Amino acid sequence: MKQLILQMQMSVDGFVGADEDHRWQLWEWGDDSAWDEDLKQDFNAVFKTIDTILLSRKMAQEGYLAHWSNAARKYPKDRSYAFAQRIVEAQKVVASDKLEASRWERTRVVSGDLPREVDALKQGEGGNIAVFGGAGFASALIAAGLVDEFQLFINPAVLGSGRRIFDKGGFGRLKLLGSKAYASGMVVSRYAPAG
Repeated sequence: MKQLILQMQMSVDGFVGADEDHRWQLWEWGDDSAWDEDLKQDFNAVFKTIDTILLSRKMAQEGYLAHWSNAARKYPKDRSYAFAQRIVEAQKVVASDKLEASRWERTRVVSGDLPREVDALKQGEGGNIAVFGGAGFASALIAAGLVDEFQLFINPAVLGSGRRIFDKGGFGRLKLLGSKAYASGMVVSRYAPAG
């Protein structure tokens, strides 16, 4: 059975989005990346296990797919951007009750009934499912108990306030699968639900 892997960039104090306009992520959407080579290599390795990407409607509409498709065209031979090509090639699924049809290549729209749709995706053949979305989408997946693995990219920044993803799910225990610190200051911690 496929695993649902939620990847989120996070501050040291647990926020996934800033209330104020701070540049706090080591790599935002753009060419300017402070990620070190080891981190880029490990990030790309995760994408080798992925064949489906689940996105929120907002993430899709805000340009996630177009951005990484452009990056794949711009850097076709750069190993640091191999994940961008995987994003292009993977099946994309947008969960939404507001969209009726997809306007993105290799992308289909499914209902916003997350438990039903995620269960159907997990039953399929092939690689795992990566999840990208905003705080609200991630919170809904967590609250519904649908995430099999959390990959938290902890940026070396403290925001003090902002958006969180764990405040709707209630109490839960996690099992550490692994944690690695990188020269850039990023720490990637991987967790699974403990029970």
